[in-house]
Amino acid sequence: MDKFSRILSVVDPTAAEQPALQRAAWLAARTGATLYLLTCCYNEYLTGDQMFDSRSLELARQDLLEKHKKHLENLATPLRNDGIEVRTTASWGHPIHEGIVRHAIATGVEIVFKDTHHHSALKRALFSNSDWNLIRTCPAALWLVKPVAFPEKPIFVAAIDPMNEHDKPAALDDGILALCRVMGDEVGADVHVFHAYDPQMAMATATVNAYIPVSLPLVEIEEEMRAQHEKRFRDLTDFHEIDPDKTHMLSGLAHQELPALSRELNASVVVMGAIARNRLRRLFIGATAERTLEHLSCDLLIIKPDWFPHAMQLAENLRTVRIAADVDAG
Repeated sequence: MDKFSRILSVVDPTAAEQPALQRAAWLAARTGATLYLLTCCYNEYLTGDQMFDSRSLELARQDLLEKHKKHLENLATPLRNDGIEVRTTASWGHPIHEGIVRHAIATGVEIVFKDTHHHSALKRALFSNSDWNLIRTCPAALWLVKPVAFPEKPIFVAAIDPMNEHDKPAALDDGILALCRVMGDEVGADVHVFHAYDPQMAMATATVNAYIPVSLPLVEIEEEMRAQHEKRFRDLTDFHEIDPDKTHMLSGLAHQELPALSRELNASVVVMGAIARNRLRRLFIGATAERTLEHLSCDLLIIKPDWFPHAMQLAENLRTVRIAADVDAG
């Protein structure tokens, strides 16, 4: 990705504050991207079907959509006055994440912003079902926004896995670092890179794969494993011209080390990659990362493999064809 040209912000019509919109407008103002505002609404009392839907229900849905469209236009006016190109859409959809995904595909946005809830007592994000489903299905990069102030000079922490464990493609790390570099250049952010390895897991993997002699003492095995991780980590960060003083390879469990580092650095955003074993299946984050996400004290940006938007476009096309076929058959 050379630069951002289209950004989507999901607007919650029930919320007084719109952190995702603020963050999306911040990025649009600095990149010159077009900003799309979307409200997906649904009310079960206004839902009918082909047999029982009525004209009054249809009018009620239209009135609700017009109300949300007016709200979006009110939000867009000051942004347009600041020179940002803004387009607004209010759509009827359930579940909400499917409506967001369809709009992201239709508009071809590169990044989607959405609010997350924040539990002040626990100091962590509480992801909704829509958040998790968007992590798994949204074709664009997904920025989950916490309701906290954003600094003028943000700090991005890119979490990578240079050993390509957990079925994660090597190119995904390149995508994470490339996007962080673009963001850093365009918005003046500091970019840090994180990788953690578990010595016990590393030694078990080495023994199974037999690329380290099992006759070596455990201390030497651990040292060799660290050297392997260090080399791959340095090769990748050097290739992307990351400042060595801003790279952090730690021994330990990622779900413990990453939140701790993000707090130590006062990180603004942690950038992670979604993984998948099959291009026709939904993406997932992985057990280790899922244990990490809700303990982060900052925003989260999820990056997808290069092929994923094309797979989701194909899936949406097939879905549209099936729906049309069902209508014709009825």
